[in-house]
Amino acid sequence: MAKQKKSILEAYMHSVLENGKEPENVYKFCSENGFKEPDFYQEYGSLEAVKKSVFTTFFHKTRELLEKNEEYHTYDSREKLLSFYYTFFELLTANRSYVLAVLPSNIKEFNKLEQLKGLREAFNDFSKDIFSKHIESEAERLEKFKAGTFQEAAWAQLLIVMRFWVNDESAGFEKTDIFIEKAIKATFDLVENTPIKSVLDLGKFLFKEATA
Repeated sequence: MAKQKKSILEAYMHSVLENGKEPENVYKFCSENGFKEPDFYQEYGSLEAVKKSVFTTFFHKTRELLEKNEEYHTYDSREKLLSFYYTFFELLTANRSYVLAVLPSNIKEFNKLEQLKGLREAFNDFSKDIFSKHIESEAERLEKFKAGTFQEAAWAQLLIVMRFWVNDESAGFEKTDIFIEKAIKATFDLVENTPIKSVLDLGKFLFKEATA
């Protein structure tokens, strides 16, 4: 079943790229890709459901790769979030043509996308766990904060980095890597109540990119 689900997902992404639009209906999609309709409906209730599952699948694949890495389990919260970002964006890069085809370049439109809803829910659970553990270790200085405060900020940050990556034309997307490092540092410095230097550093980087 898992193999069939993956095949349908990959066929959907290929169809979008080949035709420059989403498949018209389940019947036509199945006919063109060699699936039986009953098999399709065993895995997905509609083509919209397939579309919504793409970015969620990227997230779960990222977590799967991280969990297989024994060294990852020894990382602190900052290193775990950084590892997530690097791995997640490697997957996005491997599927960049599809991602660019379905995501807008305007950050204001990102948060309205239904296809990112599943990603948001999964990432929020992940980031809440990350910040909960970090805040517990910083309990005396952070008793007035809650992990949820940073959970929403973490999601907004992920969207901003995705938007930056969408528009990044640097070789190997090295500017996105730099942005990730500065963004994560600024986030954890904010959690630890020492944000000034890293936030200014991030601001300078963004200003430089905006005026380049």
